[in-house]
Amino acid sequence: MIQLVLARHAKSDWAEDGLDDHDRPLDDRGRRDAPAMARTLRRAGVRPTMLLSSTAVRARETAAVFADAFEIDITEQPELYLAPPDRLLRAARSSGADEVMVVAHDPGMSALVSRLADRHERMVTCAVAVFTWHDATWDAVDAIPPDEFTLYTP
Repeated sequence: MIQLVLARHAKSDWAEDGLDDHDRPLDDRGRRDAPAMARTLRRAGVRPTMLLSSTAVRARETAAVFADAFEIDITEQPELYLAPPDRLLRAARSSGADEVMVVAHDPGMSALVSRLADRHERMVTCAVAVFTWHDATWDAVDAIPPDEFTLYTP
């Protein structure tokens, strides 16, 4: 079984003028939405064994909430910052785990979710898409439709 969990970081703070995009933290809504989404995923039975995150502050803060909820470590990958869909999928494939969560950014997240779901999907902040292939390996992901797809939004 392959389970790919794609999470767009929670809402970030734009209040500080001149702050580099990579350094923007979560705002109050983001700090509220991330734990709520983690609880929703746990109740749904989502249990990734590997968590990959962009190095951007807002992604790392979001990933930390999920890591606590799932009791797993975070592997930060600089190449996930503003990554295109192919890079996001390649990172998940090469993680060595069958149940992987990736926390990253749009527009790459929306593009990858839309591609795997075979329909247009918009990943709002803190949205999480869960794809499951029951009898597949990573080689089949992106070649065959998932057996299950659920999109969670805050």
